[in-house]
Amino acid sequence: MPVTLITGCSSGIGLALARVFKHAGHTVWATARQPKDVVRLADEGFRARQLDVNDETALVALAAELGQLDILINNAGYGTMGPLLDGGVATIRQQFETNVFSIVGVTRALLPLLRSSRGLVVNIGSVSWAVVTPFAGAYCASKAAVHSVSDALRMELAPFGIRVLEVQPGAIDTQFASNASREAEQVIAEGSPWWSLQAHIRARARASQDRPTPVAELVGAVLAAVQKPKTPRLIRVGYGSRALPWLGRWVPKGVLEWALKRKFGLNRSL
Repeated sequence: MPVTLITGCSSGIGLALARVFKHAGHTVWATARQPKDVVRLADEGFRARQLDVNDETALVALAAELGQLDILINNAGYGTMGPLLDGGVATIRQQFETNVFSIVGVTRALLPLLRSSRGLVVNIGSVSWAVVTPFAGAYCASKAAVHSVSDALRMELAPFGIRVLEVQPGAIDTQFASNASREAEQVIAEGSPWWSLQAHIRARARASQDRPTPVAELVGAVLAAVQKPKTPRLIRVGYGSRALPWLGRWVPKGVLEWALKRKFGLNRSL
């Protein structure tokens, strides 16, 4: 029976992944930061553990407890919304710690187990890396970093027989938009130079849920990719997951920036 560990299982994609992998016969270790979420996960029959993905001591303890690991799914993450300079360095640092640094930390801690099983690392990224939008700079930058980290890990882990799959969702029907909106509200302040564009900032926070694809379609595609004899390097699922990379590659940067500035109210003096 394959053993799969998934980070960030409190809700959304992480919880849906845990359920579909458990249904497929995997022993699923589901982690979350909040104790109440861990209790709920345990009640569903998962091997639930409380985990801060940036806590090195906790990761070492978890690795010792696991004993076996075939698939690691680095899913923990969130989206910071708002002007980059309003949030400042502290906000960007926190975004990268959760979305990027944790991938390196968790994978490093569990590397001996993955080497033993010649296992698989799955990193949940986003197509947001391909087209950077205003008021989501920290999030887009973090997902661009996830893309680069995944490519590097794929090459560096190959000699150990460890495969790396990157998942780039488009708009998926989860709580991401409401969580992103909550993050944006913490950044938006009346003293901001961008205060008059608060409606546009809120619109960007909600944009990830424009015509969202059911989360079941995404996690089903991840399971199918994992089960293939030859693991793909990358899969994209969800509304916009193919269009955005196409736009980022083929539309001239100046034209794309003009359209985005117009969409988010940045085509006039403030």
